Formats: sequence, C-alpha cells, structure tokens
Amino acid sequence: MFKRLSQGIAKTRASLVSGIKSLTGGNQGLNDEDKEALETSLLLADCGVSATTALIEATNTRLKKDGGTVIDAVKQEVSTLLGDAEEPLDIPASNGKPFIILVVGVNGAGKTTSIAKMGKNLQSQGLKVMFAAGDTFRAAAVEQLKLWGERLDIPVVAQQTGADPASVIFDACAAATSRNFDVLIADTAGRLQTQTNLMSELEKIKRVIGKHDSSAPHETMLIIDSTMGQNALSQAELFDKLIKIDSLVVTKLDGTSKGGIVIALAKQLSRPIRYIGVGEGPDDLQNFRADAFAQALFDGNEI
Repeated sequence: MFKRLSQGIAKTRASLVSGIKSLTGGNQGLNDEDKEALETSLLLADCGVSATTALIEATNTRLKKDGGTVIDAVKQEVSTLLGDAEEPLDIPASNGKPFIILVVGVNGAGKTTSIAKMGKNLQSQGLKVMFAAGDTFRAAAVEQLKLWGERLDIPVVAQQTGADPASVIFDACAAATSRNFDVLIADTAGRLQTQTNLMSELEKIKRVIGKHDSSAPHETMLIIDSTMGQNALSQAELFDKLIKIDSLVVTKLDGTSKGGIVIALAKQLSRPIRYIGVGEGPDDLQNFRADAFAQALFDGNEI
C-alpha cells in the first residue's frame, strides 16, 4: 500500500523536493534565501498561502530547537499539520438502520469510481453495502454504477434517467433498511458549487434522507479532484458553506504535481480526509494516513 502511495504522488514529490533538498538548515534556522526557496516549493505544490506560512514558521522553530536538515524538519511539520485530518471512516454497529453516506462533488471529480472503491473497501471489512444511483442526469453514471455493482456483487437501487434523485435515494434508504444492509452509499450528479439550483437540490436530498432517519445522512462526503489545485480548495469551502461537508476524499493524486492541495485542505477546511486516490485500480483508494503521506511526499521510502 505504501509503495502504491509513493508511486502515486511521485509527481508532487519530484516538484516539491527538488526545490528544498539542497537547503542545509542547522541550528541557525532558515535564512531569508532558504525561506524564499521553501515558500516557492510549497506554493508550486499547491500547499496554499496559509499552510505555507505556517509550515515555514514551524520549520524554522524546529530547526533552531533540534537542528537537522530542512527537508526532515518540513516533513515532520507536514506530518503534524496533516495529523488533525487523519480520521478513518468508522461505521458504527448497526441499530437496524444503514449508515448513509451522501457523496457530492463537481463534474469529473471521480465520485462514481470513488463510491465503487469505497464500497469494495467496506465490503472487505465484512459490511453489507448498497449503492444508490442518485446521478439521474447522466444515463452513463447510472450504468457505470450498475456495472461496478455487478463486479463487486453490491446491489444498486436505480431508476430511469431524469428521475427525481431524492426519490431514488429515499427508495434506496427503504430498501437498505428492509434488507438489513450496514451501509448505503448514495451517488449524486456532479455540480459546480456556483449552480444555485443544483446545490438546492442537494439540500432537498438531505432533507428527504432525514425523513427516513432523522440522524442521516450520517456522512456528507465531498470528492475533490486534486488536479484542480487551489480551485479545489475554493470548491470545498463553498460546498461546506452551502450544505455542510463532513469529510473529504482527494482523488487523482497520481496525475498531478499539485498534491500539496491535501495540505491546504487539512489546514484550511478542518475536515477529516477519509481517503486519497493514488491510481486507477480498485485498491488505489487508500485510507489517509498523515505520517505515511508525509513520508511518501518527501522521500518515498517506507517508514
């Protein structure tokens, strides 16, 4: 798993490490040139201004206290910063109703594929999983989820293209309850955070799910495309403002040098990062681990 993680974020590592590996550090801390070089490297990796400023200050303090190399000090500070976002998805014991996960995000972020991979992950833990094909705007989305369901032997509740997504998901809630499923993962249509009518539809879906179970959805999970860089952060902030996000999944880290967006999200959104996507395979959606991510990000060698 670590090898796949290391390979998956190789582009970000190459970009980030090249700018700071020559910085010497030591007990004197960072001089102005070192600070500028570190700032440039972190910003180019899309760590964002807030996280970059915090990391430079923390790295400088660590060096003055403990000495060592800049790259090791930054790695430790990144691990510490990311630690607050490390909180694996925990499905509580069933009380006769399924744990309902509502998956949201913009077009092309990888929602449907992430749902399939997450379903496989939960299934491997011995949980009974069901999918709801709530993306009724695209026939391809429904068919894609059905195909994944067949491959994984996970039932999919779906209706025809154009059906009311809230109705589809409500029916899935009833089916999952009556058949004693542990987890229901509901797909939704991709939408831009600026599309007011579609964001309102998500609010309606949440209300309808709440009629089935007043405590649900138990998790509203936002899928973030890491290749969007800082745009992904603005998306996350607006989704959270409009419909309240509980957690994040960061996808496509294998296709970008902007993997520092994980650091920016952890610093500014203060939401758990449940999973990260580091490849195309069904096992390439990994539980987010702060130490492992920092280790892979800076030197690629297993802890």
